[in-house]
Amino acid sequence: MADEIRLAFAHPSERALATAGDDPRDRISLRDHIVEAEIGAFQAERGTTQRLRFNVVVEVIPFTGTLEDDVDRILSYDRVTEAIAHELAAERLNLLETLAERIAERILLEPQALRAFVRIEKLDRGPGALGVEIVRTQRDYGEHLDDLAGEIARERPHPRVVYISNEAMAQDALSDWIDALAARRAPVIFCVGAPDLPAPQTGHKMTQRRVDLLAIEQNGWMLAARDHRCKVVATRTELDWAMKNGQICVWAPSKIVLDATQGPKGQMRDSVALAAWFAGEMEACELVVIGETLPEPSNIPQRAVKPGDAIFSD
Repeated sequence: MADEIRLAFAHPSERALATAGDDPRDRISLRDHIVEAEIGAFQAERGTTQRLRFNVVVEVIPFTGTLEDDVDRILSYDRVTEAIAHELAAERLNLLETLAERIAERILLEPQALRAFVRIEKLDRGPGALGVEIVRTQRDYGEHLDDLAGEIARERPHPRVVYISNEAMAQDALSDWIDALAARRAPVIFCVGAPDLPAPQTGHKMTQRRVDLLAIEQNGWMLAARDHRCKVVATRTELDWAMKNGQICVWAPSKIVLDATQGPKGQMRDSVALAAWFAGEMEACELVVIGETLPEPSNIPQRAVKPGDAIFSD
């Protein structure tokens, strides 16, 4: 009995371990994550914020392949903190139980997630912590998860993908273009081509593909050096985080291109076509091409900007 009482108040990670079945499970955890929010059914809780402490454990399917230190192959901790932030921002709630339920549901949308332990505590309602803890699996939500998945897909940001030529990159107007892009609602992802230098030739198709992609990435770092707001990003996980947090990105293409099941056609040296493929993958709101001709038409709106022109006409 004493052990059962101890487990009832133990951290969710211990509870997950104690209630595990025979199948192996990996776990990720978020401990003592404190956020201020307005929540509560009592009148005294309205119009004021209070501290909430979140402890979350997610049991995930063990990864059986080679991780290769690749963030896109695991369930990122950001998905947990994003679920908390999203549900707190969605509407004011009266009950911690409702908040915990919605957070667990959003986490369990992730394909790797099997079971979620969500503990939320109010820290400012008395001398101790007042809280609730729930345990949920994907089966608990059934078809409702499909409805939520559709809602999240509609919430997904649609970035503005901006291809910039080497000539345009060297312009003094670069900072003004970035100012104008940052002032718009859509997240910004820059794409570049290879530097204006002879590229090494390997004489082999697959190795040449890698060399050409790496040359583009080198040029991406040159763009990042021109303006500190531009961060070179290679993974889809970090791109998703950057778009949600207002970070301007420069796409380093190697990883996403090489991981794609239906990658871009043609040579990597056709960097405008590569940018157009990437814009399609990201469901961009538009592709802006500065200093080069537009690629073949696609389902993504396209427009060209001359190096000396403003990026927006209004």
